[in-house]
Amino acid sequence: MENLLVWFLLILSANSFGLIAWASDDGILLDSELSSLSLELLESAREPEFFDWLRRVRGRIHEFPELAFEEYKTSQLIRSELDALGIEYRWPVAKTGLVGSIGSGSQPWFALRADMDALPIQEMVEWEHKSKHDGKMHACGHDVHVTMLLGAARLLQQKREGLKGTVKLVFQPGEEGRAGAYHMIKDGALEGVQAIFGLHVLPSHPTGAIGSRPGPMLAGAGRFMATIQGKSGGTILATSMIILALQQLVSRETDPLEARVVTVSFVDSRQADSVISGSVKLGGTFRSMTTEGLTHLHQRITEVIEMQASVHGCSAVVDFMEEERRPYPATFNDQQIYKLVKTTGESLLGEPNVQVLPMSMGAEDFSFYAQKVPAAFFMIGAKNKTLETKNQQLHSAYLIVDEEVLPIGAAFHAAVALSYLSHHSVQTQ
Repeated sequence: MENLLVWFLLILSANSFGLIAWASDDGILLDSELSSLSLELLESAREPEFFDWLRRVRGRIHEFPELAFEEYKTSQLIRSELDALGIEYRWPVAKTGLVGSIGSGSQPWFALRADMDALPIQEMVEWEHKSKHDGKMHACGHDVHVTMLLGAARLLQQKREGLKGTVKLVFQPGEEGRAGAYHMIKDGALEGVQAIFGLHVLPSHPTGAIGSRPGPMLAGAGRFMATIQGKSGGTILATSMIILALQQLVSRETDPLEARVVTVSFVDSRQADSVISGSVKLGGTFRSMTTEGLTHLHQRITEVIEMQASVHGCSAVVDFMEEERRPYPATFNDQQIYKLVKTTGESLLGEPNVQVLPMSMGAEDFSFYAQKVPAAFFMIGAKNKTLETKNQQLHSAYLIVDEEVLPIGAAFHAAVALSYLSHHSVQTQ
């Protein structure tokens, strides 16, 4: 807080002497200018009226969680807020999504993304904005993501006359297993966009900290389901051998320095204890830190299941559910965009609060955007140690998010967009 006060006083002093401008003569923000602008954005987002607005928006979204591609009320709320801010948008995109636009429409175009959907989880935390939809909850923080992006939209709209390009606001449905990003791209959400940034809350890390890593960050992931048919008794043996063989795809066929996972998560014969089934279903997930590794596992899972079934006199049909549950590619951060975002984060929050995170076997459909344009995906801490909580993990019925993250995330989004436009506007002129 003391450092923030010092910076704020320096900004006031510099402004009084006319030393701070939006950018240097060549249009590129200097480090000192980036720091000043980032802190100005954060101060604006933390003003009582602005912060109260953020909390109200988040509360309304949290109370009415909607599952993938059912985000009609959430989408309506977003459109209402954009209308109030005077921001134009295109809707519908991928059924319930929308893409807003701030600026003159000139290049460069930079996109900021937030996902909107909730999870089929019963919320167990008692608070004023507890979910009003039984069995549905924003347990992955997407209500926070939408709120932070709306906050960034408000900050950027206030500076629209000085934008050196255009900021696209991508509000996306269906991240939770339904590849909403893929469908947004199919509907043209990235047309004309040169780069994109995404932000995700991380309740295990303290509020005010951010983190990511250059290159591979999150795993690619897919699902499979197999039906084994055969004579009674043979299907059970075949299924047992299939499960054992699938485990060897990682332990015996994969470089130990390369992260891959194959998990059989269920087996179902749907028979009584005294009846030996002639049909068995099994299924699970597979993950890899590379898209090539994911493709290889896809091929080998099919081969192993079909061959093991055949050896035991059975037949097998393998379904990867690619239309309904499209596999997610690995999430890869572009080196240059990562560096720009990291530098912006250091200007906003201080270098000690910008962390290099380890690679994770979690998956995110932001990876579809990263396949199309240079991209960076960052995590933002949302843990307040003074808040009592049973679980600091995402996808938990007891998830608590520190709302102090809202103005930080809003300012971070906006600062990244302004920094990108400043650094790339000269290249497009």
